[in-house]
Amino acid sequence: MERYKKYVIPYWKYFILGPIGMIIEVLGEVLLPWFLSKIQNIGIENQNITFIVAMGVCMIVTAFCMGIGGIMGAYYASKAAMSFGADLRADLFEKIQQFSFQNIDEFSTGSLVTRLTNDITQVQNLIMMFLRLCLRAPGMLIGALIMAFIMNAKLAMVILIVVPILTAAIVGIIKIAFPRFELMQKKIDRLNSGIQESLVNIRVIKSFVRSDFEENKFQKLNQDLKDTSMRAFKVVIFNMPVMMFAMNMTTIAVVWFGGNMIISGDMKLGDLMAFVNYIVQILMSLMMLAMVFLNSSRAVASLKRITEVLDKKIDLTDEDALCKQKEVEHGSIEFKNVKYRYYKNSNEWVLNDINFQIKSGQTVGIIGPTGCGKTTLVSMILRLYDVDEGEVLVDGVDVKQYSLKNLREGVGMVLQKNVLFSGDIMKNLRWGDANASDEEVFEVSKRAQAHDFVITFPDGYATELGQGGSNVSGGQKQRLCIARALLKKPKILILDDSTSAVDTATEAKIRETFYTSLKDATKIIIAQRITSVMDADQIFVMEDGKIVDQGVHAQLLERCEEYREIYDSQMRREVKE
Repeated sequence: MERYKKYVIPYWKYFILGPIGMIIEVLGEVLLPWFLSKIQNIGIENQNITFIVAMGVCMIVTAFCMGIGGIMGAYYASKAAMSFGADLRADLFEKIQQFSFQNIDEFSTGSLVTRLTNDITQVQNLIMMFLRLCLRAPGMLIGALIMAFIMNAKLAMVILIVVPILTAAIVGIIKIAFPRFELMQKKIDRLNSGIQESLVNIRVIKSFVRSDFEENKFQKLNQDLKDTSMRAFKVVIFNMPVMMFAMNMTTIAVVWFGGNMIISGDMKLGDLMAFVNYIVQILMSLMMLAMVFLNSSRAVASLKRITEVLDKKIDLTDEDALCKQKEVEHGSIEFKNVKYRYYKNSNEWVLNDINFQIKSGQTVGIIGPTGCGKTTLVSMILRLYDVDEGEVLVDGVDVKQYSLKNLREGVGMVLQKNVLFSGDIMKNLRWGDANASDEEVFEVSKRAQAHDFVITFPDGYATELGQGGSNVSGGQKQRLCIARALLKKPKILILDDSTSAVDTATEAKIRETFYTSLKDATKIIIAQRITSVMDADQIFVMEDGKIVDQGVHAQLLERCEEYREIYDSQMRREVKE
């Protein structure tokens, strides 16, 4: 728990003022039955109206102070809990942002969402409840016990019999509840993952008329969560009847024995009335503690899951980099005997013995069948993955020696799966350069062949994009992503099959921009269409994680069978069309 102190220290006043408010409320609750007993024993029996009024005023003042204390305690407890949760959530999100792709693969997206939301909410609720009840419940328990023994030690012995039995019952319930709540959080993970997958792919679901299938799948996940939740909450439900039964039986016992004492003259009626109130307070405080412990079992399960993320070792960092101040200046690239596999205990290499050199300013095409390792290869350049063997050099320096920020600032990458964010087009494009002027944005949009369609929208560059850019076409999305990368003014530009959704004429105009506006930048184009890479300075042909040949178009057409097969099949298709 040492690591969580930093979320408490900035708000220590709230963590102190909250319990103080609860103590004020507890003192009032302990005093009120005593005032009531005095009214009965002295005021009513002696028909002393002045005394009754005086005690009544004391009770009103006490009740008012209790109200102030309760409000203060609840307010500061809420403020402490919300502040703690907000800071913890910010750190958790920051840690996830530092994750490598491999780290992210170890947690499902739905699980990370649950940990950032539901799990932190459980911790917040526990802190809020703890601050409100940590002193209130024990204070009420101790205060009521003391007053009960002061009034009648013999009758108070009944409580000492009930308390250990209830304590044992509470411990047993918590022991059963903890693993069930832990399992429930995992089921919430699965449900969130299923919801996210369905919503992200809603267009595919509708186009394949698979709504019924997805509804059935969701129903199973939902029912599974319901059943698991019911198993967990049955324990909580069982807790209340046990406590109420104990409270009622204790009250009956106290009234029975106390009534006999009144008949025998060993006890006054006012004392019995107060005593019953104290019994209720003692048992209510036990119920509060039981509730805190039950909620803590769920919160501890959530805290364990949060800690798993915070403690996760990031396998790709720049802590040991020797050239953290260095920036990418020219854009030359070299791969030396590079090998990589997704799973470290696997014998299957995704990239195997990759060697090549790219001079700064060159345009290089990479072509090959799906799954041959093209995307993984270019991901090595900006360290989205790290090599298992060999070296990747940029400007003659191993990429591991750069700071991640400087390395990635020098590389622009348009991913195979184009991603736009909620917000207007201008904000999305300024991801490339937050300080770019409107004129600079317009210029790169023209180069990426995006400007003409953007200005046709009623709001132009102020057009709001749906989640993921859902209200623009695939080709428009690709051109906006290219414009965003161009605004970055990278020394190395990587296009991962990022013009597949645009027509050949538009693609030719975009390629022309690369040879003019980006003539000094190194350009790597991954493509399925041979026409996209025919004019490149070098073309790499990949298959099964290896570069089987490299050269210019004419050379590969003459000597590389794999390249010739791709060329012939595409040319025949174009002729037919």
